[in-house]
Amino acid sequence: MKVANLLRLFQIPQISYASTSAKLSDKSRYDYFARTVPPDFYQAKAIAEILRYFNWTYVSTVASEGDYGETGIDAFQQEARALQICIATSAKVSRSMDPHGFEGVIRSLLQKSNAKVVILFTRSEDARELLVAANRMNVSFIWVASDGWGAQESVVRGSESVADGAFTIELASYSIPEFATYFTNLNPYNNTRNPWFREFWENNFQCSLHDITCGKYSLRDGKFEQESKIMFVVNAVYALAHALHNMRQAVCANNTKLCSAMKPANGKKLYKDYILKTKFDAPFRPADTENIVLFDAYGDSLGRYNIFHYHKENDEYVYRKVGYWAQDLSLNTSLIPWESQVVPTSQCSDPCRKNEIKSMQPGDVCCWICIPCQPYQYLLDEFTCADCSFGQWPLDNLTGCYNLPEEYIHWEDAWAIGPVTIACLGMLCTLFVIGLFLKNNETPVVKASGRELSYILLIGVLLCYCMTFIYISKPSAVVCTLRRLGLGTSFAVCYSALLTKTNRIARIFNGVKDGAQRPRFISPASQVAICAGLISCQLLVVVIWLLVEAPGVRKEVNPERRDVVTLKCNSKDSSMLMSLIYNCVLIILCTFYAFKTRKCPENFNEAKFIGFTMYTTCIIWLAFQPIFYVTASDYRVQTTTMCISVSLSGSVVLGCLFAPKIHIILFQPQKNVTTLRVATTRFSVTTGPGSSFSQTSASNIVPTVCNGREVVDSTTSSL
Repeated sequence: MKVANLLRLFQIPQISYASTSAKLSDKSRYDYFARTVPPDFYQAKAIAEILRYFNWTYVSTVASEGDYGETGIDAFQQEARALQICIATSAKVSRSMDPHGFEGVIRSLLQKSNAKVVILFTRSEDARELLVAANRMNVSFIWVASDGWGAQESVVRGSESVADGAFTIELASYSIPEFATYFTNLNPYNNTRNPWFREFWENNFQCSLHDITCGKYSLRDGKFEQESKIMFVVNAVYALAHALHNMRQAVCANNTKLCSAMKPANGKKLYKDYILKTKFDAPFRPADTENIVLFDAYGDSLGRYNIFHYHKENDEYVYRKVGYWAQDLSLNTSLIPWESQVVPTSQCSDPCRKNEIKSMQPGDVCCWICIPCQPYQYLLDEFTCADCSFGQWPLDNLTGCYNLPEEYIHWEDAWAIGPVTIACLGMLCTLFVIGLFLKNNETPVVKASGRELSYILLIGVLLCYCMTFIYISKPSAVVCTLRRLGLGTSFAVCYSALLTKTNRIARIFNGVKDGAQRPRFISPASQVAICAGLISCQLLVVVIWLLVEAPGVRKEVNPERRDVVTLKCNSKDSSMLMSLIYNCVLIILCTFYAFKTRKCPENFNEAKFIGFTMYTTCIIWLAFQPIFYVTASDYRVQTTTMCISVSLSGSVVLGCLFAPKIHIILFQPQKNVTTLRVATTRFSVTTGPGSSFSQTSASNIVPTVCNGREVVDSTTSSL
């Protein structure tokens, strides 16, 4: 650098073969300087790319004091920042550092235990002393060293074990056999132009040229190792020769010798117009090597480096070339014998798992805390979790979301098999009762039960069982409409018929006390009309509900179970229960009348069985509502509970009200005959011609008593 400063004062161009300092690229200070070796920032870039290749993002650095180490490590730090590589600690080796000082450097490196990789931008002697200190302290790192270490055996001699696994960089060069032949043929007698050659000869052969035998030695006899920078020396000489040749051809046209225009030569013109524009194939290069000598605008040559890995092969430590760098990194990792075949790590923080993001430490890009994302979140980037929309779930690779399948009860599910089985059995029983009643339609038992209302009641029970199939079906606008229409209506059909029955019995019994006039609207047609009117009230409620809240489906996602999308009808549970209020009123009235007529005789009188039916129904309904709300968190349990409860309501009616009649019809046919009694009450029965009732038989009949009152027989109430 001092020589370059001196020569620029006289505008004398300089071509260096060994100066690699990045400062020499500053053309404001070194405007006549060029070189055939690349500047150090190229190898700094190569080192940074090696670290990024192996994902070593947290490293320590050691630099020699002076221009080489300091500018080299500064260039590396710039490249490291660009590649998001962090420096754990930086140490500097002074020129006068003793062995204890090198041990202090090793101790400072050990303080950052996660930084297992150490970058060396040091002179060869500093690298050697650092390895010696590490050997004394029995510690090792993964060294990544500049060309100050290179592939020199002298650096690692005696410290091979701690140098094992090191990556080193050296300028890409090749030996020149012609120079080796030339140099080994030199002796003190044919090389008198070099004033230092005689000293070199005496030192190399440990003799004195005053002794005649000293001159008889030959450089061919020893082990000659060509200096790696010889190629750059030759290239520098040839570059200047090419520049002068081109200048002579340009300014001395038609002249084979130097002309006056080159006496003296214009240094500025020579440098800018000819040296910087020189381009030629390197001389003496091997046939399989491509090497072009040229300079960029800063007078720098292209960066080419060989990358070596120091390791043990066949019980011997060697530098093995594993790659090269020429503007881009190329590595053959198969030549690198990693311990346990696993690439070591050098990171401030361990890599986050697939479902985690990095929470960076303030002012740091290499140290972070891993925070897991929620199960319903995907990775927007490595620092951000993003929620999937309701009804969506993260992909397996967490790069986005997909639509969750809609869940509903399928026919083959266990949740459906139970209710459907119960409903099927109930429907078969109901159809059997209907068929049996139709077959015995003219028998006293069927007549006494009120045939018309009994058939309406059986239709209501059948509708209750059918509701199971509607609730198990996949929700749709049609299914949801049928649910609203069918649930309340099926109950309304059952309890309207029962209310009409109990109300008729109660009015007949009350008529005994209130007057002799026969109660109104006790005929079958009147009873059917009353029942139809009660049912129409429920239908009106359902129609209003359908108009206010249009039927349809919705996708429901529980915030606590976002991975489940339930396909449901869009009606609210509260709306459904509100629509059943009318049925609750019917049940309460039925229960009231059933309780009021509980003491009526058993002779074909259903009051007692209706009462038992209503008491059981009240228990079912009182239990149903809390169970319905408690199971709201699981649509399968809620739907199954609903289906079983509705079927159970129908089964209670079927079992408590119709089972006794079926028993008489099937197993006690002797009771299924007309009772030869005529009530001697205020409601007399008119007998006409052909009547089977005789005066004698009538006189033997004992009046029927209900609640302390003399009443007609139940057969009369069904007429």
